[in-house]
Amino acid sequence: MTTTPAPSGEQFVIEHGEHTAVIVEVGAKVRSYTVGGRDVFVSWGEDEICPVSNQAILLPWPNRLGDGQYTVEGVTYQVPIGEVARNNALHGLVHWTNWVCVQRADDSVTMELKVPATKYWPFQIVVQATYSVSDDGLRCEVTTENVGAKAAPYGVGFHPWLSTNGADLDDCTVRLDASTRITPDERLLPIGKEAVAGDFDLREERSVKGLDLDDAWTDTIRDADGLSWCVLGCPDGRKPAVWMDESIEAWQVCTADRIPAHFRFGLAAEPQTCWANAFNTGDNLIWIAPGESHTVRWGATLL
Repeated sequence: MTTTPAPSGEQFVIEHGEHTAVIVEVGAKVRSYTVGGRDVFVSWGEDEICPVSNQAILLPWPNRLGDGQYTVEGVTYQVPIGEVARNNALHGLVHWTNWVCVQRADDSVTMELKVPATKYWPFQIVVQATYSVSDDGLRCEVTTENVGAKAAPYGVGFHPWLSTNGADLDDCTVRLDASTRITPDERLLPIGKEAVAGDFDLREERSVKGLDLDDAWTDTIRDADGLSWCVLGCPDGRKPAVWMDESIEAWQVCTADRIPAHFRFGLAAEPQTCWANAFNTGDNLIWIAPGESHTVRWGATLL
C-alpha cells in the first residue's frame, strides 16, 4: 500500500529534556516547538499545509519586494507575485521547496537547499539551516554560500508565530527590543524611519489590546549577551520569546489583524537582516561575493 506523504514532507523530531521541535522537509520550517508540552510557536498538523508561513525561512529576501521587480547591473528581473492585493513578491523563494537532511542527531538536524540560477534569480547559492535544542531553548543557524560566478544580493528572515496557548491575543502583552520604526506605505513598503512612539513603542512590556501591527523595527536594543528579544506575555504566566544575535538587525512584528482566516491567532516575531523592498532600496542589503558565505543566528524559548 502506498503511503501518502505529509504535505510538509518528512518530519524530523529533535529533543532535549522538556524541549521538543519538529523540523519538516518542506521549507525546513519548524512545524512545532514545545517546552513541557506547551506550544512556543503556533504549530500546524502533520496532515495540514502550513497556514501563514509559520516558522519559515525567508530568503534570498524576507518580507516584501515591490512589484516583484529588482535591477542588478542594469538588468531588471521579475519574480512571482505572492501578495496579489498589494502587488508584492512575498517572503523569498525557498519556503515551499523540499530541503534535504544532511546531518541528524537526537537534539539537532541540519537541512540543506541548493538554489539554482533561474531567469528571475540568476544566482547560485547553497543554504544550510541547523536547528538544535538545549536547556536554553531552540537555536537556528543559517549559512548561505554563493557558489556562482557573480555577487548575489541577499537578505534572510524568519517567520515564527508566538503562541498564546489558546488565550485571546488581547489578553497578552508584548515587548520588543527596538527603538526605530520603519514607516510603511499602504502596500507595507518602506518610505521612511521614525523614533518609536505611541502604539509602536514596545520597549516596555505593554498590552497587545488595541494594537494592529504589521511593521518593521530597527536600531535594536541588545542585552549583555548581544541578543535582541521579542517577548509575548500570556495569561498562563508563560512568555514565549524569540531572540536574534548581532548577525540580524531588524524585526517585523504582526498581530494578524489583516489575515481574516487567522485573525489575531498569535504574534509574528520575525528576525530579518533587512526589511521590505531591500533589493530596491539597498537598505541593509547584503552582497555575497562568489565563494563567500553569510551566517545568521536566532532562537526561541519559553520564559
